[in-house]
Amino acid sequence: MSEHGFEEVLAPNQYYDRQFNVDAVKILPGEYYVTRRDMLVVTVLGSCVAACIRDRSNGIGGMNHFMLPDSGQGSDPLSNSARYGSYAMEMLLNQLLKLGAKRQNLEAKVFGGGNVMKHFTVHNVGQRNSTFALDYLKTEKIKVVASDLEGIYPRKVYFFPKTGKVLIKRLRNIHNTTIYERESEYSSRLQQSPIAGDVELF
Repeated sequence: MSEHGFEEVLAPNQYYDRQFNVDAVKILPGEYYVTRRDMLVVTVLGSCVAACIRDRSNGIGGMNHFMLPDSGQGSDPLSNSARYGSYAMEMLLNQLLKLGAKRQNLEAKVFGGGNVMKHFTVHNVGQRNSTFALDYLKTEKIKVVASDLEGIYPRKVYFFPKTGKVLIKRLRNIHNTTIYERESEYSSRLQQSPIAGDVELF
């Protein structure tokens, strides 16, 4: 069996990155990806947040890309919004542990939560996403070793799980509306979809 024989394909956009000369995968809102290979995981964030979590000993790592839906319930930890956020984090953590990461070796880097969605500013969704991610990791006792959150610019995140290196590119000039459309569509989908069942950590 190959080195990555147990790896599940959890994001469909795989490609070869010529800039870094490495296999890469791009994740979209609502997706996550975990690998034990030496590769690159990329995403573009507006008001969404991405948690890059890895085992600092063996280099197994992954990234998710999520947003809390606006439930109108504020920051109540038992709210629907928090349950969606917890689900996004638990899916990533469970996959890391499944591939061989050890909980005590996990470290995280967190990015995104920009105030970039014009019609979302009333709810300050970027700040809510950022606060949720940091609070969740603190509760789970996973050390956050770096973060770049909030602000006014979207970000492109390049995460190399094997080494833990992350490169951030702030997108100051966006010539198309793709990121806004993706996040708006994802937000609409969250409002309409039922909350997934409880996920147990193991």
